[in-house]
Amino acid sequence: MSSPPSLRKRGGKKDGYSAVPSDNYPPAKKGKAVDNKPSEWSYMLAMAILTLLAFVTRFYKISYPDEVVFDEVHFGKFASYYLQRTYFFDVHPPFGKLLFAFMGWLVGYDGHFLFDNIGDSYIENKVPYVALRAMPATLGALTIPVVFQIMWESGYSLPACVLSAGLMLLDNAHIGETRLILLDATLVLTMALSVLCYIKFYKLRHEPFGRKWWKWLLLTGVSLSCVISTKYVGTFTFVSIGCAVMIDLWNLLDINRRGGALDMVQWGKHFVARGVALIVVPFFFYLFWFQVHFAILNRSGPGDDFMTPEFQETLSDNSLVAQSIGIQYYDSITIRHKDTKVFLHSHWEKYPLRYDDGRISSQGQQVTGYPYNDTNNNWQILPTVPLSEDNGLGHSVKNGDVVQLRHLGTDSILLTHDVASPYYPTNQEFTTVPQELADGERHNDTLFEIKIENGKTNQEFRSLSSHFKLIHMPTRVAMWTHTKPLPEWAFKQSEINGNKNILQSSNLWFVDSIENIPEDSPRLIKEDREIKTLPFWKKYLELQRAMFFHNNALTSSHPYASEPFQWPFLLRGVSFWTKNDTREQIYFLGNPVGWWISSSLLAVFAGVLAADQLSLRRGIDALEEIWGPGTRSRLYNSTGFLFLCWGAHYFPFWLMGRQRFLHHYLPAHLASTLVTGALIEFIFNLDPIHRPVPVPSTVEDPSGKKKAVPAGQRLFVLASERMGRQSHIAAWIATAVILAATAYGFFFYAPLTYGTPGLDVDGILARKWLNYDLHFAK
Repeated sequence: MSSPPSLRKRGGKKDGYSAVPSDNYPPAKKGKAVDNKPSEWSYMLAMAILTLLAFVTRFYKISYPDEVVFDEVHFGKFASYYLQRTYFFDVHPPFGKLLFAFMGWLVGYDGHFLFDNIGDSYIENKVPYVALRAMPATLGALTIPVVFQIMWESGYSLPACVLSAGLMLLDNAHIGETRLILLDATLVLTMALSVLCYIKFYKLRHEPFGRKWWKWLLLTGVSLSCVISTKYVGTFTFVSIGCAVMIDLWNLLDINRRGGALDMVQWGKHFVARGVALIVVPFFFYLFWFQVHFAILNRSGPGDDFMTPEFQETLSDNSLVAQSIGIQYYDSITIRHKDTKVFLHSHWEKYPLRYDDGRISSQGQQVTGYPYNDTNNNWQILPTVPLSEDNGLGHSVKNGDVVQLRHLGTDSILLTHDVASPYYPTNQEFTTVPQELADGERHNDTLFEIKIENGKTNQEFRSLSSHFKLIHMPTRVAMWTHTKPLPEWAFKQSEINGNKNILQSSNLWFVDSIENIPEDSPRLIKEDREIKTLPFWKKYLELQRAMFFHNNALTSSHPYASEPFQWPFLLRGVSFWTKNDTREQIYFLGNPVGWWISSSLLAVFAGVLAADQLSLRRGIDALEEIWGPGTRSRLYNSTGFLFLCWGAHYFPFWLMGRQRFLHHYLPAHLASTLVTGALIEFIFNLDPIHRPVPVPSTVEDPSGKKKAVPAGQRLFVLASERMGRQSHIAAWIATAVILAATAYGFFFYAPLTYGTPGLDVDGILARKWLNYDLHFAK
């Protein structure tokens, strides 16, 4: 009678494991054969049922509410701007917004409604909102079979596939986000497609450079391009796939690799192929959507202010260019900061003798930034060299001219000097001095150069259209401001100081108005201007700079913002829409049951890996003794790759200083459901049945499809070969219990997902499990 297997100590060198999708297993031990093969039809039937349910859950009452909900005010508005060809600005790339515009165009929508306020009626304004919502709902429903395919193609059992897809199917957050005119349905689907395509490509690694190998490699690149062309957080999907690709290339360098060593020429071909397909191709597809963006938006609109005058001159009906007036010496002007929009301002109050940190000021007259129109914003531009004709009147100011600025309200001259500013010890204080000092001993400190951004020599200095830097001649600092307000002694106005980094783009100002032009002045006669052109690269780079600047500036507090540590445990949701009369509301929240299970199993997976590494250090190989040969390879490579996808889509948010919301976790949550399905299979595969590994010309992969395999090579171990009937039953029971609990969570929170029916106070209190900030109707 044989004794039960024990945990044997093993010495010697251990094989390395890495987080890449794996289908590579050592030959299985001889033992009892299992005849039950996974049926392709059983997988396809399960996937079809889940897909049908996905469409039902996403399209159920999609017409309700018939009002603007949450961020539909943004993305619906952008679709309207596209259809009106009106230029707008947004921090996200154009692909997802173009899809909404395309859907609107298909149903004949003309973009007349601008989605100005949450609660505005779609019915009264005759907006085809159901069609617009149907696009993300369709993409959200299609995400379910993609998740199923990821697990199927990775070689997992049918219970694991059903569990992962089921957790996505019944998740309230994914349903709520995909039923509205929002971008996350596009982001999540293309992220999942990127993972699926890469897994299909990786499965063909024993047949490199074949037609299917190239097809799935290029499709991976196209999917990655769609992710990053929707939102820049798609970079995290590049990181996920990129890490797997680098590990794969590293393994290809191994001279002892199972498939035979590659020479450096062959390895170089692999490197170049991946570089072209996963970097070059996605980049050009990404640029293509910007080209479409610029081609459509050819009319002046609300996004003009974010762009330079050169860019605005490419738009028809641009008011900034049309209203631009040439500036002459002795004009009374108002000067405005390009980014913060505050006016250059001064008043009689002085800087305090000492600041809070003990530093001493000049006690000069305050120069600040003021956001409102005021007579103390008026400055007169003075020449610094004699102007002979007509007492200097009628002389235009040119790029590169050195000028003085006289503050009309206090009859003093602008000046900066080597005294530290209130907030920035490294920057210079701005103040003013009386005319007699400006003409005498402080003359040099009052000299400033007008430097038009990208301006030509002697280019005319114009209001509105000439963005310029005011450079101090003696010290070569640029006039600058920022958003942090000064204390009460400056009435909480903005600080103006001298920035030593004159190349900084936030040093730009423009002349907002010329105050002293008579109404009958010939200078007010507008000339017809032809629309100019600008190279694509200049447009693209300018837009990128503006997008990143404003994205990083989203640091202000928001009542529904949350922190990354709250996301896996679903500690905070977002109120999307409320209707007091009927006590109805849409509250963006995931399914607590599904999220807690997935988050818990992520921790379990990390614990399993840690325990395995610790046991290996002591020479004990517990994994393969208990779970069978190939378990460690599968756990580290396949499940490890899915865990890497979760981490790459989650941890970078900890480094961001901008506003963060629960919807940022949706791609990571998808990855966590994949880990959950894989780990449940691992946990309930305690009694594997081994079978000899045949070496025929074809073997079946977990998808049930026949693939030609070179003699002597083994691509896949089927789920039925790794798991006996008893293990399948255990896995199905675990899957049924988890999905039943998840279904309960879904139905319990469904009124908050669909916005109907309304809940009474007791119903809302029952759903405040973790003190969710639900809305209580009066």
